[in-house]
Amino acid sequence: MAKIKHTKTELKAQTDALKRFQRFLPMLQLKKQQLQAEIAGITAKLGEVQRREETARRSLEAWVALYADAAVSPDALIAFNGVRTAQGNIAGVAIPLYEGIDATPAPLDPYRTPAWTDDAQRMLADLMALKAEGDVLRRQRELVQEELHTTGQRVNLFEKVKIPECKENIRVIRIFIGDEQTAAVVRGKIAKGRTAKRKEANA
Repeated sequence: MAKIKHTKTELKAQTDALKRFQRFLPMLQLKKQQLQAEIAGITAKLGEVQRREETARRSLEAWVALYADAAVSPDALIAFNGVRTAQGNIAGVAIPLYEGIDATPAPLDPYRTPAWTDDAQRMLADLMALKAEGDVLRRQRELVQEELHTTGQRVNLFEKVKIPECKENIRVIRIFIGDEQTAAVVRGKIAKGRTAKRKEANA
């Protein structure tokens, strides 16, 4: 704990600081609750996307034998070019928002490729989109968790350090000032008594 001055000016500074910390603490606690709720929401969305991705993967397994028989590589059916995202905001945290993927289906020769390749292309595109959406949601959660960690540290700092420290400083300064005032009164009475005695002796 830093050394404090036992003055009325310092007492006012500590009192103002205490009021400021007590005003900000509820806002930080509310932000912490909002971030926790957002993380729960993102996790629920991610769980749904992961379930859909698993279902899509299971459906795609039915095509694996066809790929082998037709000597068709899944990579040759569609080219993944990237993920489209927008900028969003959750409780002051900048996050990416999933908008879609850019994927280019390979041109198919209807005379040389099996009829099922059209469906396979669509399924691969859906699977890529679900994986990309899941990755964006994971990044969202990561960013919000980082902010939650920082906010939690601030809440703990205010609750367990700053506010108790200010209260203790105020208590110590008030005791010191009270003792000084009492001592001043006593000194005044002693001085007054000595003055009175001198007057009596001179009379």
